[in-house]
Amino acid sequence: MQLHRLEVEGFGPFRSRQIVDFDAFADDGIFLIAGRTGAGKSSILDAVCFGLYGGVPRYDGSEKRLRSDHSEPDEVSEVVVEFSTPSGRFRVTRSPEYLRPAKRGGGLTKQAAAVALDEWTDVGWIGRAARAVDVAGELDEILQLSREQFLQVILLAQNRFSEFLLANSRDRQSLLRRLFGTERFEDVQSRFDERRREAELRLGTRLAAVTARLDEADRLVASAELGADGAEGSSRAEREDVSVAGLTSTAPTDERLDDLRRAKARADYRVERRAAERDDAETRLTAADAALAALREDQRAQCERDRARAALDRLDAELPQIADARAELDAARAAEALRATIAAATRAQVALTVSTDAEQEARRRWTRFGIDLPAESTEELDAWASEQTKETGAWEHARELERRAPQLAVDLQAAEDRVAAVSARIDAGETERSTIPERIAAATRRRDDARRRADRAADLLAAREAAAARKAAAAERELVEAQEVIDNAAVDDAAAAFASAQARFAQLRKRRSDGMAGELASALVDGEACPVCGAYEHPAPAEHVDPVSADDVAEAEAARDAAAQRERMASEKLAATRAALAAATARADGRTVEQATADLTAAEEEYDTSVASASAVAELEQELAALTARAEALENGRADDTAALSAAREELAVLLQRRADAEAQILSARGEHETVAARLEEAEERIASARALSEAIAERERHSNTTADAVAERDAALAASAFDDVAAAEAALRSTAAQAALTARIDEHTAQRGKEKAILLDLELRTLPEEPIDLLPQEQASVEARARWTAAVDAASRAEGTAERLGGLIESAASEQARVGDDAAEFEVLRELADTIAGRGANSRKMTLETFVLAAELEEIVRAANRRLSDMSAGRYQLQHSDALAARGAASGLGIVVFDAFTGQSRPAQSLSGGETFLSSLALALGLAEVVTARAGGIRLDTLFIDEGFGSLDGDTLEVAMRTLDELRQGGRTVGVISHVEAMQEQIPAQLTVRATAEGPSVIEAR
Repeated sequence: MQLHRLEVEGFGPFRSRQIVDFDAFADDGIFLIAGRTGAGKSSILDAVCFGLYGGVPRYDGSEKRLRSDHSEPDEVSEVVVEFSTPSGRFRVTRSPEYLRPAKRGGGLTKQAAAVALDEWTDVGWIGRAARAVDVAGELDEILQLSREQFLQVILLAQNRFSEFLLANSRDRQSLLRRLFGTERFEDVQSRFDERRREAELRLGTRLAAVTARLDEADRLVASAELGADGAEGSSRAEREDVSVAGLTSTAPTDERLDDLRRAKARADYRVERRAAERDDAETRLTAADAALAALREDQRAQCERDRARAALDRLDAELPQIADARAELDAARAAEALRATIAAATRAQVALTVSTDAEQEARRRWTRFGIDLPAESTEELDAWASEQTKETGAWEHARELERRAPQLAVDLQAAEDRVAAVSARIDAGETERSTIPERIAAATRRRDDARRRADRAADLLAAREAAAARKAAAAERELVEAQEVIDNAAVDDAAAAFASAQARFAQLRKRRSDGMAGELASALVDGEACPVCGAYEHPAPAEHVDPVSADDVAEAEAARDAAAQRERMASEKLAATRAALAAATARADGRTVEQATADLTAAEEEYDTSVASASAVAELEQELAALTARAEALENGRADDTAALSAAREELAVLLQRRADAEAQILSARGEHETVAARLEEAEERIASARALSEAIAERERHSNTTADAVAERDAALAASAFDDVAAAEAALRSTAAQAALTARIDEHTAQRGKEKAILLDLELRTLPEEPIDLLPQEQASVEARARWTAAVDAASRAEGTAERLGGLIESAASEQARVGDDAAEFEVLRELADTIAGRGANSRKMTLETFVLAAELEEIVRAANRRLSDMSAGRYQLQHSDALAARGAASGLGIVVFDAFTGQSRPAQSLSGGETFLSSLALALGLAEVVTARAGGIRLDTLFIDEGFGSLDGDTLEVAMRTLDELRQGGRTVGVISHVEAMQEQIPAQLTVRATAEGPSVIEAR
């Protein structure tokens, strides 16, 4: 991989766009990134890491700190990295998340993070991905290095250079795990531990199940009293749960199973005995129930016999009454044959009497009219009535006209009213039609005025919203001004605290550096090697007069860093407050809260008036439409009213003519009577009387003939019957219901007497005792037999249930016990394997599987590092991998010690001097880069950055380091070194200088 170009804008200390052309240093092979402390040298490497991976080592997970504090709110923040790999040439453009001015409504809004990946082709740059997740996937495939690997093999960032050399085994394991991706081995260890726990749980569960079933079976044997003599003799200890440590001991369980199988045999014998007892009890119960049923049948027959005897005696006592009823029924049936003729004669006589009376009444009413006829026969009366009916026919029409005269008068009045109403409507319409043009003109003027006011609603709304925004901005400005005062004070306090913490840290570090010789001398012991020179004699150890521990320095440094962080946070907050104040002032347009409030009130009033006018326009439009429609309706109604007036007048004339004709006809038909109806009523009454008399005479003559025939027939029937006269026959008559009742009584008595005789005959043939039968003794015997049978059934069921349950428990326990051996063997294998992988048990080195794999990688790294360290240290130092056990159970297996050829002894890396530590760290870092590169598929590294530690080297050591760096550029590799050491500036002519301007932002200059 080779970097070609870097563009930075609004990032870290860089405000304006800065461009770094790495290809310009390809001929030199090595270049220096120089500048004063704090100018932003390391920010160049931060930009490269951010562009490729979206994060910065110094601000892991905190993109908000990446935006330059010098940038204005509307300026962009962007990093562009152009690089090439064997896959091609690519460009990554990435922006962090930051706040920018909102496009609408004022204030600040969040600008989301963005990234794009482009690829160079024959036609130029083309887009390859634009989503963060897509770009990350593409870069993983292109770079073939994770961020941790990139930081370890290409970009050796500040504070990470010697970390790998001086780390303990646990921290070194964490770093190697990220570089080589060995988390899978830890997953393997976790899976084996989980399998061991599952096997242990499975075995324990199975053992517990066996013991539980055996205990339950023992309780069942004890409760069912199935134990033999000495069956309880096994010790309590043999029945306790078997621990996992003694999994293979199954003898006590087998003995308990044998005891239980013998108890099962006794249970089966008990089942057979209880079944026999149940069958015997059932036989006895059946016999007792049969005897009780027979005795109950005899008792029922005895009761039925006594009842039949009593019923037959009662029926014999009723025989005389039945004979009388039979004689009465025979007489009624004989008289029934005469009923019709007697009734017909009686009806005829009654009808003759009625018709004679009716004739006399009709004759009396006819005589009242004083009409004289030649003869009052039916023929004369009918002829006279017909003649009178013809004469009254001409009067019917006149009577109808007379009846309708009041309705005709009402119709005449209604016609006159309609004529008057139509005339009045025509006059009112003319009056209203004359006023409508003026009303339309007035409504039109009001509508036009309201429409002009409503047309300004949009402008007035915008003015109101602008006034509201100015008011909110003015109120916000007052709050932000107060906050600015607070933030200014906070910045001053934080700056003072940082200066104090910085001074204390520098003082303590200087005191510790000055007293380092005394601190080392205080730990010297006669006869033991010096950790610095390896000598066993210490003739003149330095004195430790001003002790400052490493913890004191670390505490002061942490306090200094915390104070710096608080100062940065306070400065950022103040900058954000000032930006918010500037934005609020611009949005308020220079107005105070009072002025903005007055503007808003006026704008709201004008807008409300405009909105109300919009509603009024619609109402006035409706009013105009109604007036126009009314004018058209009046115009159309005038013709209709004129036609209606003509029709009403014509209808009135017709009704007047009809009234005159009717009055003439009525006068002619009335004669001397007051009304035509009175004359017709009198004539109709005479005609009805004549016809009634004619009908009465005819009816009387018909009934007279019928009566004579019916009396003759009745007398003939009486003469032929057994009755002397009509009275005797009528006395013997009975109704149909009475005859049916007599018949039913006779038949029921005969049938009941025969039935009771038949029942009594069968019962008398059975030799039943005369005394009442007693059921109590036999019922008690049946109850006792049923109780014995129920008890026997319960006992048999319990015995069968006990035997079945005991058999199931024995079978289940034996089945589970058979699987215990296999589970125990599997558990032992998994336990030993899991302990070995996890560094437990027989693993004497206490190394986990992951540590073992990483130890092999570390050995390879050490071999690669020693190839350079031997030259850099003139053959004195060699790094060695150490798998010695750490003290107090600490993580081990990944230790690094330094072999000193001068003393022939190995010692900790922490005992190296500052320069020695730098050279060893550089060699180890380069060796680590080689191994990681090989593991990543042998990718080529054409660009390398080093940001660490050259200031701690003396001249000779610096010369060795420079020689090593010079070797690194062989094969076309470009090496970038970050340092402010003047000697390096003299030795490396190709340089990038990072300079802080007087305004604050930094710029990058190439030379």
